[in-house]
Amino acid sequence: MNIFQQTKPYIIAGPCGIEDEEQWQTVAESLLAMPVQMMRGGVWKPRSKPGHFEGRGESALQWIQTTMLRFPQLPVCVEVANSEQVEIALRYQVDAVWIGARSTVNPFLVQEIADALQGSGVGVLVKNPINPDIELWSGAIERFANRGIESIAAIHRGFSSYDTGSKYRNKPIWAIPIELKRRHAGLPIICDVSHICGNRELLFSVAQRAMDLDFDGLMIETHPNPDKALSDAKQQITPQQLSELLGKLTLRHGKASDASGEIEEMRQILDSMDAEIVELIGKRMDLVKQLGEIKAANNMPIYQIERWREIVETRVQWGASNQLDAVFVTKLFQLIHDKSIQTQIEILHGLIREGK
Repeated sequence: MNIFQQTKPYIIAGPCGIEDEEQWQTVAESLLAMPVQMMRGGVWKPRSKPGHFEGRGESALQWIQTTMLRFPQLPVCVEVANSEQVEIALRYQVDAVWIGARSTVNPFLVQEIADALQGSGVGVLVKNPINPDIELWSGAIERFANRGIESIAAIHRGFSSYDTGSKYRNKPIWAIPIELKRRHAGLPIICDVSHICGNRELLFSVAQRAMDLDFDGLMIETHPNPDKALSDAKQQITPQQLSELLGKLTLRHGKASDASGEIEEMRQILDSMDAEIVELIGKRMDLVKQLGEIKAANNMPIYQIERWREIVETRVQWGASNQLDAVFVTKLFQLIHDKSIQTQIEILHGLIREGK
């Protein structure tokens, strides 16, 4: 059985980095009284730049082993980034390992770790890659599954972005983990709210969003004194704050069968509407093709900025009259417009090849 499916939500908590034995033991003792299924702790801490706290290495694993002997009911997971670290972690009998975002981007490294874990019986948590590439994420999961590892879960920790105006440390882009769930039926997905937020003030709202989207669990970094943490201080919370956060969450336990009749009726209506939308887009593209032929015949530029500005302005106004957000409407018509331009370019190139 997949250990990450034993309960829902599956909560993983613990410090970003294990700094000393007292810190680790303090957190462990606090978590025992909470609905926490697994403890996490950074043993090796890959930092973006050298000179920062990079973990205590094998010393931290010795502290972990002591805790596991004292509290066998509290499993522990650590991050590993190569086969050597896997070997050391297994020596201390950790219950699970996680693969960090920087490791997931490298299929060679993922394969090395998967090979080293084969036959170990430990659970594996795979974080999404730093860039929004679902193929890398999905491929990493498949590599571990191909090595016979039964307990696998994905961790959604958000995606790096150059958008300095974002309130998140890593943008959630919820559509990607949702698509991963569709591709891998039954795969537990745990939301690492700490790394998405980068700010403890945002943790609850993101955690609740994950629960509303039916994620299987949460990973939340917890430290006895977050402001004095040696790494990621701003996103960590105290055990007391963790308890309060978990207590405030609204869990969605309702099943589709509880309102199956109403849901099915509404889905049929939505299906009908979607069919009409697709048909209209198809008819629109037919007109776009005709427009492309006219532009080519009259030697006109395909992309016309004033026309695009007009589209955005009018469609946003139409959206507002139907209670649709301006950002959503703009993104929708950006997709449609991009496809229209691409179609007209293909028509122009076709006519050129034909010598017309």
